[in-house]
Amino acid sequence: MIILSVETSCDETSVAVTKDGKEVLSNAVLSQINIHEKFGGVVPEVASRAHIEYMLHIFDQAIKEAKIKIKDIDLVAVTKGPGLIGSLLVGINAATTFAYANNLPIIGVNHLIGHIYAALIDDEFIFPALVLLVSGGHTETLLIKDHFEIELIGTTLDDAVGEAYDKVARLLGLAYPGGPIIDKLAQLGKPIYDLPRPMLHSKDDNFSFSGLKSAVLYLLKDLEKENIKYKNEDIACSFQEAVTDVLVKKTKDLAKRLKVNQVIVVGGVAANSGLRTKLSKEIKDLPIILPKIKYCTDQAAMIGIAAYYQYLKYGTKNLYNLNGEPGLKINTI
Repeated sequence: MIILSVETSCDETSVAVTKDGKEVLSNAVLSQINIHEKFGGVVPEVASRAHIEYMLHIFDQAIKEAKIKIKDIDLVAVTKGPGLIGSLLVGINAATTFAYANNLPIIGVNHLIGHIYAALIDDEFIFPALVLLVSGGHTETLLIKDHFEIELIGTTLDDAVGEAYDKVARLLGLAYPGGPIIDKLAQLGKPIYDLPRPMLHSKDDNFSFSGLKSAVLYLLKDLEKENIKYKNEDIACSFQEAVTDVLVKKTKDLAKRLKVNQVIVVGGVAANSGLRTKLSKEIKDLPIILPKIKYCTDQAAMIGIAAYYQYLKYGTKNLYNLNGEPGLKINTI
């Protein structure tokens, strides 16, 4: 089955062509980082307009790179949420128009489930598996029992981890997006500042990063007040050590408690080198899936992979129903 998929949940315009839920024939991505960096973050209205401008080009690029003809496509898939509503609507309208014009079935895919299924591009699920999903807008742990049998276990009570990275980067006067910059600086610094590890020993499975961000703010104010020189590299390293300590320990403890066969780490922050290194050091008794860096960030290939398994199980049901997701159960937290 050949699937053409569209992803426009935030500031990446992406169209991909995938085959049989595994093979990526093409994965065209056009980032808007250069547009939004001057604002220090994504401006929704600007993002929507850029998607409109880029859309036809990205469709053409994906189809040409896949070396297929439109008649070879069996299904169209599109990210239906969560995300920026204006950006989502651009992708949904484009995908729906393409499907209608070519008499093709279409399904909507949850963006977060897409991130989970990015892990299947180069690996296989060993059920049951624990997923740590970390990105600019989300920090969640999920138990995946089978294809599209997914249970939300824990989530952030305030900032997502990627959001915290961006805010700390702004405190340090760094550019957007802050996550990759903080990660690079952290490799050059030392964790000499004692920052809190929020909810590290809490009795539930949730996360919180707002307090850690505030701790960095107060640390910087105290250092400046005392006229103490500091290096951004050391602040970044201390911050990243605190974040990764929390993510890795809570994931490790939860994997043991739930008796899973595998740990899967996905989302944009899964590209963080500090997190990837600490996971491999601390979790040695279970296989860990860490997708290639290019499949951690937002792109349409992951939507195509997820769409294959969703279509096999549910057909074209729940196209744009944002109130419920096929196979996703949410715990009372």
